[in-house]
Parts: sequence; C-alpha cells; structure tokens
Amino acid sequence: MRKYNRFYLPCAVLLLLAFFCAAAFCQEDMVAVDRGDFAHPQRPAAVFRHEAHNEKAGLEDCSVCHHLYEDGKLVPDESSEDQNCSDCHPLKSSKTAPGLRKAFHTLCISCHKKEKKGPLLCGECHLRHPQP
Repeated sequence: MRKYNRFYLPCAVLLLLAFFCAAAFCQEDMVAVDRGDFAHPQRPAAVFRHEAHNEKAGLEDCSVCHHLYEDGKLVPDESSEDQNCSDCHPLKSSKTAPGLRKAFHTLCISCHKKEKKGPLLCGECHLRHPQP
C-alpha cells in the first residue's frame, strides 16, 4: 500500500497544481492584452478585462474574436481560443496574415466602429494609470 501512496500522492499534488496554474492564466481573469511579444512597446498594455468586456458587449461566441482561418478562408464556428494570437500573427505583416499589432487594432477598432460603442483612440485603451 505504501508503494502506491508514494506514487499517487505526488501525482495528485502535481495535478492540482497544474489545475490552479491553468486557472490563474485563463482569459476570464485577463485585465490587459499581453504585449510580451513586442520587444520595445511604445505604450502601456491595452486595458482589456476579458470577461467584463464580453458581458457588456453580449458576446458569447468566442470565435467572433478568436477566429480561425485555413487556406485563407474563415472557418465558421471554429475557435482559436487555445492559442496565442502570435501563433498565427507574426510581428510583421505577411502575405497570409496581418502583423500582431495590426491584427489587434483592426479587430478591436473595426468592431467598436461597427457597433458605435467602445474606445477608438489610443489613449482610451492604452491607459497609463488604469483603474482597478
């Protein structure tokens, strides 16, 4: 019986640790856009409270923002939410995908313009002193 405890107890602890670490990095807790891919960001990270934004905007379909393209065509009802934006969007635009900065700005601003809601100017998202 002790042999099993030496194996299962550490496995159970690791499993619980992995679960809580994953929960710590989930998008629901997101408060700012990750700018870790940019070597020298010129502005503060864009404030983006993921869950609050989606509730206020009435968004339930993740693929609206977390889109997926194959062979240059949008795949309907498929989501890329388990990937980083930089997995498909390089820093610089390519023939197949807009650059990361352009992708963020195009997605967000085009939706805000279409809906006639939300921030449109740089300083409205990139806040130097965001409120908690």
